[in-house]
Amino acid sequence: MLVAGGVVMTPYVLLAQQKGMPVIGFLSSASPNAYAGRVTAFRKGLNESGYIDGKDVAIEFRWAKGQYDQLPVFAADLVRQKVAVILSSGGDIAALSAKAATSSIPIVMVSGTDPVKAGLVASFNRPGGNITGASFVATELETKRLEILRDLVPTAALIGVLINPTNPAAESRSKDLQAAARTLERNIHIVSAGSESDLEPAFATLIEQRASALLVSTDSFFTSQRDRLVALAVRHALPTWTRPSTMGSVKSR
Repeated sequence: MLVAGGVVMTPYVLLAQQKGMPVIGFLSSASPNAYAGRVTAFRKGLNESGYIDGKDVAIEFRWAKGQYDQLPVFAADLVRQKVAVILSSGGDIAALSAKAATSSIPIVMVSGTDPVKAGLVASFNRPGGNITGASFVATELETKRLEILRDLVPTAALIGVLINPTNPAAESRSKDLQAAARTLERNIHIVSAGSESDLEPAFATLIEQRASALLVSTDSFFTSQRDRLVALAVRHALPTWTRPSTMGSVKSR
């Protein structure tokens, strides 16, 4: 790695810039291991569009690994490197960090919530600004996942919910799940984990509270920790619904 002017740049990207090759900034709140499949799909999509990584385009990756406070720093780095476009992945927080860093470099986002409500675009018909991309209802599906978990474990009188308190959507997500629990006539107990060291104590609390099932909220940090979450669920014999690195869900019993 080379360091110049406080910006960390790979020799590969420096060479690409010298040759006039466009550089894509890949900004993610997740970790490279958790998103390996998506990166492969991203490169495949570029290839199908006529862009070969290392030949026609260079990619500069920035992984926050669940440390959301690093995203503004990484976004600013990409802007200083004058990348041609920024791809944000891993939740609205990555896109918001990119948006705060530049109003001129195009941003392609993948949003799991309403991008209008999140403040990313002005409207669906006329988004305005420099942001485009795709949005899917991952956050809204949390209540549906809670309903399915209730059906999978119908005897669960108390369902635990694991939420990352550092996620900007944590408070609203908690309120939505509490409202859903009342509708489903189930009790939930919300526990927080924002770092690796918080995971075991969170499970210990759920066992102490006699939770019979666990819903892991959609979050890039939890996606990066899915193997450990599954291991903890197996150790405590706690039926758990968590989201893996690819679309869909994994149930551990």
